[in-house]
Amino acid sequence: MEIESVNRLANEFSKLPGVGKKTALRYAYYVIGLSNEGAKTFADAIVDVKSKVKFCEECGNYTESSPCTICKSRNADTICVVKEPKDVVAIEKAKNFKGVYHVLHGTINPIAHVGPNDIRIRELLERVHKNNTKEVIIATNPDVEGDATALYIAKLLKPLGVKVTRLAQGIATGSELEYADEVTLSRAIDDRKEI
Repeated sequence: MEIESVNRLANEFSKLPGVGKKTALRYAYYVIGLSNEGAKTFADAIVDVKSKVKFCEECGNYTESSPCTICKSRNADTICVVKEPKDVVAIEKAKNFKGVYHVLHGTINPIAHVGPNDIRIRELLERVHKNNTKEVIIATNPDVEGDATALYIAKLLKPLGVKVTRLAQGIATGSELEYADEVTLSRAIDDRKEI
C-alpha cells in the first residue's frame, strides 16, 4: 500500500548522505511513531539550525555567532586548514591542537571544475597577512585533491616566510578525516612535517 505523505518523507530522508531507501523508510516510520510534540520538536530543531547557524566570518566554520568561539579565544599564530566544517570537529576531538582553523569549503579538483578561486584560499592568505601567522598546517584529506590543494597553498605561502606543514602519515590515503580515530589524528598533528 502506497501512502503519499510517507513516501514524500522517506524521499526527503533518502537525500541525506549514506541513507538508502530502506533506512529512509525506517526513519519515516519512526517519525510517524513520534508524539505530536516529539514531531514538532524534531521539525523545530531543523528549522532552528537553518535559521541560526551561519559561517564564521574569520574561519568559515559553522557557528551561531561570528566570529566563532575558537577564533575569539585562540591565538592565530597557527592556522589549521581543512576542507569542510566536519573536519574541525574531527581534529578538535584529538584535543591537542590549540590554534585556529580555516575551512576551505572544498579542494582543488579540475575534473569537477573547482579551481583555487572557487574555495577560500584568498581568505586564507588575507588571514595569514593580517594575523602575522607563523605556521599553517594543511589538514586536507590525503587524496589527490587534498594533496593538490596542499601543494598549491604551500607554493603561495612559502615565499612569505610562513612555515607550511602537512599532517603526518598515519591517516590512510584516500580516507576521510571525520572517520579517523582520536589517537590517529592526535599523532598525525604531533608528527606533522614541513612541505
